[in-house]
Order: sequence, then structure tokens, then C-alpha cells
Amino acid sequence: MTNESAGSAAGNWTDAHFGEQGGQLTYGDYLRLSGLLEAQVPESSPPAHDELLFITIHQVYELWFKLILHELGDARDRLLAGETYLPRVRLERCLAIQRVLVSQVDVIDTMTPQDFLRFRNKLAPASGFQSGQFREIEFLSGLKDPTYLKRFRGLTDLERERLERRLAEPSVWEAFLAMLDRHGFAVAGPEERFASLVAISRDREQYGPLWDLAEAMIAHDQAWSLWRARHVLMAERQIGTKAGTGGSAGGAYLRSRVELRFYPELWELRSGL
Repeated sequence: MTNESAGSAAGNWTDAHFGEQGGQLTYGDYLRLSGLLEAQVPESSPPAHDELLFITIHQVYELWFKLILHELGDARDRLLAGETYLPRVRLERCLAIQRVLVSQVDVIDTMTPQDFLRFRNKLAPASGFQSGQFREIEFLSGLKDPTYLKRFRGLTDLERERLERRLAEPSVWEAFLAMLDRHGFAVAGPEERFASLVAISRDREQYGPLWDLAEAMIAHDQAWSLWRARHVLMAERQIGTKAGTGGSAGGAYLRSRVELRFYPELWELRSGL
């Protein structure tokens, strides 16, 4: 390297605005920590020690949900554009996040039922059933349930608008079918789709990217079911057979949701291999 080029390289480092040279943002400013850390506001009086734990865990869940929606939306859009590699990468990131969701339940389990009861009545009628982002993930993945909007009390106008948009727009499953159609596979009906999926599964040498996509989707589906199941056990550990704060049947309702699938046809494929 010549002295001139070395000087040019050094100059580039100087102008990169890294470290204190930039002077643009602090760590707290970039992450907006002042607002973030002021958002945990317990309702109990006298204060219940574990209420901060409960609030923090659920706010963190919502942040992870936001990121999952970001990744799923990009995966869907890229599938519709005919891509196979990055949609799989996005789904694999969702899987990594969902594993974190499951592990976070261990933190809630450090709270005893007695400690939860000290502030549980303050929650009613709030409930995880009312998480708009949770339902967006279901709708975007492929589990669309229009009746949910009728059963969901307390929706803000923005939440209702977002959920209605998710119902109207293509899901990841629909984008995957569009990808199969792009590759010449029949997708009009369940029997045609089943035959197409079997053909893909039996020739992974030729259709490897499509098979890998299907496997990433089913891993996403499985991880969501595992999180549901873990959530059931957590709820039963805390409240037994009591009704949920939102008026649901509590653990019984949660158990009824464990068997739901985003991509039932990919699960059914296993029986035909």
C-alpha cells in the first residue's frame, strides 16, 4: 500500500463517525431508554413485589412479537416476489425468537401463586387474549380467524385496523402456495396441493429450496405450539383451574388452542410420505 493510499484509508476511518467522533447519539438516546424504562407501572397498592416481574415479562413478549411480525412480513413479501433463500432465513430467525419466548416462561415460574394473587385482581379484565400482535402473528402465519374480531373486547381503532388488514392481505401460507404455483405445481385444491408437496418431498435434489422453506415453516409452527403448551403449564401452575382474568376458561381454554396449526397441510404431508 502506498503512503497516499494508506493516508486515504486512515482518513476514511476518521470520517466514519464511529465512537466519540460521531457525537450523534448516545446509547440511551438511540434505544429511547427513558421512555422504555418508564413504561413499567405497577397498579397494586400496597405494591406487590412480583408485579414488576409480570409487567416486564409481558412487555418483552410484545417487543419480540413486534420483531416476529417484522420478519414474517418480510418473508411473505419475498415469497411473493419469487425468492426462496431470504424467506427461509427470516423464518429461522422467528424460530430462534420463539425459543426465547419459551425460555422466558421460566422467569415467570419463579413467581409463586401466592405472590401472583397479591395483584392478580388488578389485571381484570385485561388478558393475554387481548394481545393484538399475538393475533397478527396467527393471521400473518396462516391461521386467520375473522370471528376473533367479534369476540375481542377492548380493541383500539388502530388494533382493529391492523387485524383487518392482516385478514385481507396474503399470509405466509398463501405466499408459499404462490411460490409453488410459480414453479409449476398445482395448488388449486387440497388434493392437488398434497400431490405437489409429496412430489417436492420425493425429489429434494431438484426441489431442495422449496422443501427447505416448507421445513422452516413447520418449525415456526411447531415452536408456536410449544410456546402455547408451555404457557398452559405456567397458567395452571399459577391459577390452577380458575377462570382467566379476561373471562376465559383459563387453562382449559389455553389447552384448546395448543392443537391449532398454521400449516395443517404440511403436517398432513407426513402421513403420505
